[in-house]
Amino acid sequence: MTRSRQILLLVLLAAAPALGFACNSTEVSNAPPPPPPPRGAAPAASASASAASSVTTPAFREEDFVETEQSRDPFRSFASLFAEEAKAAATPQREVLIDRYAIDDLKLVGIVTGGAEPRAMLVDPTGTGWIVRRGDYVGKAEMVKGTGPRAAEYELNWRIERVRDGDVVLVREDPAHSDVPPATRILPLRTDDDENQLAGKK
Repeated sequence: MTRSRQILLLVLLAAAPALGFACNSTEVSNAPPPPPPPRGAAPAASASASAASSVTTPAFREEDFVETEQSRDPFRSFASLFAEEAKAAATPQREVLIDRYAIDDLKLVGIVTGGAEPRAMLVDPTGTGWIVRRGDYVGKAEMVKGTGPRAAEYELNWRIERVRDGDVVLVREDPAHSDVPPATRILPLRTDDDENQLAGKK
């Protein structure tokens, strides 16, 4: 063996361990590296797990399911309440006698002035008699439209102001126009026809 071959053999023997280590430790892979874990994923998972473990189920009592002002039933219907309010709004706030007929349909047939309070009798078209006194509201209400483009209509009723010997005085006040004098009507005990009939009999 020549000297040059001996030197080459020694070089190869010296380099063999290093080449073997490099081949064993280095692996060639074409797969992409795995993505890094999302930031805060591990702390969030641990926080939710700890929160779930700390949640306790509340204890309910029978009183918790009773409806009160602080705990109302979300399924309760208020339609009937609104209907009652609408009905109350449509109902007159005062008692009115003979509210089916207008004042022109009523006839004064009698007056009683004796006693502490004078009274009168009115007869409706059906022949039914009604005893009225001072302060009574009588007759069918008249609808009056309020002022303004969007004003609603409201009711006005005639009221017995005085019962005199030969007639009954009625007044109608408009609360929306307190500066306007109230309207006045007089129901006589004897109409012009009655007077003519009496005059013809004499």
